[in-house]
Amino acid sequence: MISVIHPKFAVVVWDGGLSVDRLALMPDYKAQRPETPADLKSQFDEIMTYLAAAGIVSRCHDGVEADDYIATLARQAERVGINVVIASADKDFMQLVSPKIGLFNPNDKTETIWTHVQVREKTGVDPEQVVDWLSLMGDSVDNIPGVPGIGPKTAADLLGQFGTLVSLIARVSEVKSDRLRQKLAGATDLLRRNVEMVRLRDDLTCEFSPEDFAVGPPAVDKLRDLYRNWGFKGMLAALDVPVPDRQQVLI
Repeated sequence: MISVIHPKFAVVVWDGGLSVDRLALMPDYKAQRPETPADLKSQFDEIMTYLAAAGIVSRCHDGVEADDYIATLARQAERVGINVVIASADKDFMQLVSPKIGLFNPNDKTETIWTHVQVREKTGVDPEQVVDWLSLMGDSVDNIPGVPGIGPKTAADLLGQFGTLVSLIARVSEVKSDRLRQKLAGATDLLRRNVEMVRLRDDLTCEFSPEDFAVGPPAVDKLRDLYRNWGFKGMLAALDVPVPDRQQVLI
């Protein structure tokens, strides 16, 4: 990702625990997720060692989910005119996409930075409707139930007609399908809760200075040792390739 985007600023954000607010609304939030595998936990210290050697800043705040901290950083960078690329396959981040904020999916071999165009192609809604879209259909990954029988297409169709979830709730009598209308009418409280569960907190108290996230010069000798130990032959060879001028991007 670094080689594709060439950011001037970069930050890796770690989870600091589940949101107290979300747990208060829904005690079963993410309860179905298994414990972090032991063989992954054992790699965390080495990842931190790598980041320090590569000149990449990392951040973690106790009690703050990584998604919320990323959302806060993205909005703050956006406000000062920095182009932001969020590197994640998490669909929740589609709600943040704007002219200044794009998404880079590490699993996408096309290496496309997603804009509102790709979000609409994927979901059928615009980025500002993603929270409502997810609230309608739920999110099994986070153990958040949606309205029974409403999947991605039905949710997109409803938002295409009504625009927002608030409008849909207020005008639920206009839904043509009797079955769907009844389900929506009985799910008002669930939907309002889901909005609070799904919406990323982008206004956390957090001092923001872009230079704090500047990509520093790599400790090449340290990286050589790490790559040799790990058998990363391609990355070892890449240490001798000149780095192009970096762009003003927060990744």
